[in-house]
Amino acid sequence: MREVRVRFAPSPTGPLHIGGVRTALYNYLFARRHGGKMILRIEDTDSQRFVPGAEEYIIESLKWCGIEIDEGVGVGGPHAPYRQSERRDIYLKYAKQLVEAGWAYYAFDTPEELEKFRAEAEAAGKTFAYNYEVRTQLPTSLSLPQEEVEARIARGDQWVVRFKMPENEVVKMDDLIRGHVEVNTSTLDDKVLYKSVDALPTYHLANIVDDHLMEVSHVIRGEEWLPSLPLHYLLYRAFGWTDTQPEFAHLPLLLKPTGSGKLSKRDGDKMGFPVFPLFWTSPTGETSRGYREDGYLAGAFINMLSLLGWNPGTEQEIFSMQELIDAFSLDRVSKAGARFQPDKAKWFNAQYMHNLTAEELAPLMQPILKAHGIEVADEVAGKAADIMKERMTLVTDMWDLTSFFFVAPTEYEEKLAKKQWKGENPAMLQELRSVLEGIEDFSKENTEAIVRAWIEAKGFSLGQVMNTLRLALVGAGKGPGMFDVTEFIGKEECIKRIDTILATLKPIE
Repeated sequence: MREVRVRFAPSPTGPLHIGGVRTALYNYLFARRHGGKMILRIEDTDSQRFVPGAEEYIIESLKWCGIEIDEGVGVGGPHAPYRQSERRDIYLKYAKQLVEAGWAYYAFDTPEELEKFRAEAEAAGKTFAYNYEVRTQLPTSLSLPQEEVEARIARGDQWVVRFKMPENEVVKMDDLIRGHVEVNTSTLDDKVLYKSVDALPTYHLANIVDDHLMEVSHVIRGEEWLPSLPLHYLLYRAFGWTDTQPEFAHLPLLLKPTGSGKLSKRDGDKMGFPVFPLFWTSPTGETSRGYREDGYLAGAFINMLSLLGWNPGTEQEIFSMQELIDAFSLDRVSKAGARFQPDKAKWFNAQYMHNLTAEELAPLMQPILKAHGIEVADEVAGKAADIMKERMTLVTDMWDLTSFFFVAPTEYEEKLAKKQWKGENPAMLQELRSVLEGIEDFSKENTEAIVRAWIEAKGFSLGQVMNTLRLALVGAGKGPGMFDVTEFIGKEECIKRIDTILATLKPIE
């Protein structure tokens, strides 16, 4: 059986869209499921659209997502180099091979000549296509004498190599997601394969040549490439590579939350969610939000993405990466576009946050504490987060939900103060201070037992005491059970916070 070898081949034209991350993920899951290899190839042949920093962003994004690369840029491998700009000498040979075999031709036409043909087609009510009807009417190697073709090339005239699309032939293709597809070649145009102006191939030639040389077994890519499939099938035939031609799978689009149209950065900006895995700053200073910086966990992000277009066939929604690998199959990938739901992304992250242990929470919590000038042991940081994790949705929620563990209140929530800091409550808190001061074992369980006994003996209501104590220790009507707080901050800090409110907040009449 042929070894499974897949490739993720992005262009470094900007930050990696989450649709691109999903393509990389499906390739990775498929490769791992079948014991194969994952290749990262950077397709940087479009020098006009190249964006500095984009390649590094792509690599960092895949690393954060846990998508491991076996061969490719940053890793190396037997088919290096893996940047197409470093493989430019390879492609001209293959372009010439197609010309010599009669599958392609040189075209010397200028933009002005093409514009004339377009205008004539429009005047006749037709749509212009560069195909079998016009290729012999323009200056090409199909219409010019061989000597003139050679002379034009020798004197440095600009030219392109175009594929010579057969006339009126049905191309029969199979897609692992969409099934059998047939297209008549008379509906297709003669695509450019190579350009002399920058001595670089177009996507169509470069990806076919590289996939063949890198022994790619399966091409799993977005559905926007489906219209190019007939050309790619024909290129494999033209080169005589049909025996080793990869199998193709075209993934559905990621759709806007409204369900209409492809998900874009504009949708994220308008509705307040990121469409890129990591924060991005463009060379011109424009910034875009990222899931990592917005407080999402990589595992939750990947879990969410995996289910946008793929159905495991069960009710299970929460998957580890290994569980995704074990369950993934292309025959359960949908043909229809998948609607992105920002609230569902948050739901996934909340589930992951709730399932983290104190030890796993500590490294997420520590940078946040350090940013606020707080230095504590990992055990302390993890414990604070663990107490409050059930209320967390994003990593960025951590400080708001736990700050009172580390910083005493300097002001008090007006609504709670109006309700609690009146009548006998300040005196009651003064008396509770004495009770707390006398407790030796300040564990949660022991403190709760002693305070509850005191409340019962004094005839106070539990809510009255706890809410007044919450005002003193937390400063607001939030936080966990009060004995979680007392145990965490300790007796000395409890007494100190009670003394502060008694000294600074005037009872409300």
